[in-house]
Amino acid sequence: MSLQDIQSKIVAEETRVGRSAGSTQLIAVSKVQPNERVEAVLVQGHRIFGENKVQEAASKWPGFKDRFDGVELHLLGPLQTNKTKQAMELFDVIHSLDRLKLAKKLATLSKEIGQCPDLFIQVNTGKEEQKAGIMPEDADSFIAECRDLGLPIIGLMCIPPAEEEPSLHFALLAKIAKRNGLGGLSMGMSGDFERAIAQGATHVRVGSAIFGARDYG
Repeated sequence: MSLQDIQSKIVAEETRVGRSAGSTQLIAVSKVQPNERVEAVLVQGHRIFGENKVQEAASKWPGFKDRFDGVELHLLGPLQTNKTKQAMELFDVIHSLDRLKLAKKLATLSKEIGQCPDLFIQVNTGKEEQKAGIMPEDADSFIAECRDLGLPIIGLMCIPPAEEEPSLHFALLAKIAKRNGLGGLSMGMSGDFERAIAQGATHVRVGSAIFGARDYG
């Protein structure tokens, strides 16, 4: 499937559910993708990309940013506290704020640096032990704590359990965001982004459907 195919599907779903065209941002997830594939998408004019690891992004993106104007880089994967400063310098948006220790580190560094990327709080909507994220019942208090720290919280992010209907998790995330006055919803991937748009996603994260299968070898 091409970049244009995905973009067309996004617009079609926005239209179907009565949302304005362009209300959903497409994050092209370029983790573990070879540079030639990433460059091909850049050449087509796309500028919003997502990476899972700080180290991989640091080796890949400075060169691309020198060659292509207007790149917006999103960190989608877990962030180790000792990589926080590097992440803040590399990324425009961080989607994986998931614990108070990290929130405090971001707040401290933002005062030192004088700026902070926009932040999504990751919510573990499926309450899965192996996954990061704030438990749904703790989300309201954690959002308040982050706001008290002065952090630029713009929304919530989730990764639904693979074996469950994702729309239920998207609806739960939207409900938590709404009652906390948050407009951003980072949800939906290659297999379910249309269902996420129907539930109000503002950012969908699509990788393999754009770039092709990843080679982890």
